[in-house]
Amino acid sequence: MRHVIALDVGGTGMKAALVAADGALLHQARRATGRDHGPDAVVENILGFAAELRALGAERFGEPAAAAGVAVPGIVDEERGVAAYAANLGWRDVPLRDLLTERLGGIPVALGHDVRTGGLAEGRIGAGKGADRFFFVPLGTGIAGAIGIDGRVEAGAHGFAGEIGHIVVRPGGTPCPCGQNGCLERFASASAVSQAWAEACGDPQADAADCAKAVESGDARARTVWQEAVDALADGLVTALTLLDPRTLIIGGGLAEAGETLFAPLREAVRRRVTFQKLPAVVPAALGDTAGCLGAGLLAWDLLNTSTTARR
Repeated sequence: MRHVIALDVGGTGMKAALVAADGALLHQARRATGRDHGPDAVVENILGFAAELRALGAERFGEPAAAAGVAVPGIVDEERGVAAYAANLGWRDVPLRDLLTERLGGIPVALGHDVRTGGLAEGRIGAGKGADRFFFVPLGTGIAGAIGIDGRVEAGAHGFAGEIGHIVVRPGGTPCPCGQNGCLERFASASAVSQAWAEACGDPQADAADCAKAVESGDARARTVWQEAVDALADGLVTALTLLDPRTLIIGGGLAEAGETLFAPLREAVRRRVTFQKLPAVVPAALGDTAGCLGAGLLAWDLLNTSTTARR
């Protein structure tokens, strides 16, 4: 059976799959990234994991994978296939595509940014399926975004498109590691809500999920923390929809797991802020933590389909 390798590399763990042409997951696996052992060990773990998947595919399905797709965090030069920078993995300018191609017997390899790759999957087969224009925003440790246009995701001229987390929504506010003050992700990411709620309730172990539960139980302090995050998020999203005019806004990540505790006030906050803009559908992501892996599989199949079309 013809299949591809899909790898989603995170800060602490890797998710992998063998993916059939119809998108079916033929095999799934997970393992630690191994970042505690340094950036070189992370690269070797990725290469070794991919090689194991190739061998397993050959044994189980009668032929090795036809291509591979890999999603990685940080700054990614997709055209050159280079993982340019990832603070949480400690690497710079890693020629990951070439290294994987060599380890995997010369098959074509696609390298993608983790959020854009997850957005590709959500747009084609997830919450944005059927939408010609969408914007995918996962709310996790930070906030990034993926701009979907007719079944593909726009990377931008330098690979930075969609970085909504660094739109300034509170001028002069909390300093951000990017060098600005008042960035969206300092107020509306899951980590920002966790920090704000821990300070408000006096429990250093409290997190965003605890805040959501407290909101649902009617805690006034929690409602204040939550509403401040929702308002900041709405400000950032309205800036994005003013620029991009998406048909669908897809919200994912840890904060979206709060369901309507997030989406009900967020839809209302966005609605209050729009004037001439068309109000998009604001929907939860559908694929959960499999989005990156599924998107990596789509990248791999796109490589094969593009090369087949070019030969005709």
